[in-house]
Amino acid sequence: MEYLNRIADDILEKKLRSSSAVLIEGPKWCGKTSTGAQKAKSAIYIQDPDKRESYRRMADAQPSLLLQGETPRLIDEWQTIPVIWDAVRFAADKRQEMNQFIMTGSATPLDDDEIEHTGLGRIARMRMRPMSLWESRESAGQISLKSLFDDSQEMGLFENPMTIQDLAYVMCRGGWPGALKLSKEDALEVAFNYIDELIHVDVNKVDKSEKNPDRVRSILRSYARNISTMTTATTIMQDVRANDISITDKTLANYLTALRRLFVIEDVKAWQPSLRSKTGIRTSDKRHFVDPSLATSVLELTPDSLLEDFNLFGFLFEDLCVRDLRVYLQPLRGTVFHYHDNNNLEADIILRLHDGRWAAVEVKTGSKEIEDASRNLLKLTKEVDTSKIGKPSFLMVLTGGEFAYQREDGVYVIPIGCLRP
Repeated sequence: MEYLNRIADDILEKKLRSSSAVLIEGPKWCGKTSTGAQKAKSAIYIQDPDKRESYRRMADAQPSLLLQGETPRLIDEWQTIPVIWDAVRFAADKRQEMNQFIMTGSATPLDDDEIEHTGLGRIARMRMRPMSLWESRESAGQISLKSLFDDSQEMGLFENPMTIQDLAYVMCRGGWPGALKLSKEDALEVAFNYIDELIHVDVNKVDKSEKNPDRVRSILRSYARNISTMTTATTIMQDVRANDISITDKTLANYLTALRRLFVIEDVKAWQPSLRSKTGIRTSDKRHFVDPSLATSVLELTPDSLLEDFNLFGFLFEDLCVRDLRVYLQPLRGTVFHYHDNNNLEADIILRLHDGRWAAVEVKTGSKEIEDASRNLLKLTKEVDTSKIGKPSFLMVLTGGEFAYQREDGVYVIPIGCLRP
């Protein structure tokens, strides 16, 4: 399969120039190994069934043997043999050279005695997620997020190449690289297969404790039904208890921790700026998956059935937008937040860069909501104390509509199918 360039490519190259080792973390099947292999000159695949036991014995006897090879050396799924971490850290100290190792991991390891030292100063981290619409060649990319922050974007009337039907399809297919080489019908099966593997295999391996598959599925379904909302763990518990009265708060917390360690769920934290008034800010996280296809598959939705429930479509569309914006922000060292105060003034997404610049985004699926969304964004700028945090770089209504343009009040209206990093 032809390798499609990823936004992570440049990030990895930059980190390799300044670090002895780089750890690429993210969910399974998102392309970590392929991206690492583009830069690597040798590789070892720890989960190779023909060599796995040999690698384990080698690690027990002399871990440094696994690191021998032309550099940078790719070490795929390192966390299955945790001692590799210390071996890489020690080799980095000994060699005192950049660009030595690329490690990939689809689960964060347990905090135990198998890892003795942090990788501080030796091992840089980067996150990969499923492909954005720009990376999968479905967004036309006429508008650059970086240019919006730099106030250098030339605006006109740009047409969105993606229809609502297209968006329903990509939400169900997801951004899994392996799905792109398949027919449209077969590609929809990838996320279903992912969920089955997650429920029956991966969620048990991540912390070496047996979990009830029906309970895992029930928790995922509750998460999917509450996607893009500030639903509390208590509400999820009540939802799950409708069919599983024996579940406890501790059990739910353990299951959610396992899903986070597998990079399956990735909530959005609340933005807490200084305000001009004494209005309180809600601090609850918004519930999100790393890719909307995980929600559609666990709810057993198809593109056609998703279009029949436009309310749910809107929540899943926001999840898609969060995924893409997280990917687009990575080169800018930015983070996605949300805002909601006690007066119910909110912004679906706040984009904040490491240098303090920020932007507010409302996510809307249709043109009828744009006026209210724009008014809401302008109201937010009057509520926050811009003397302390600065004025927003831009305000944007992110849509599934036909055209991208800038309104007379300065608010950008941009379809997700027109956006790029």
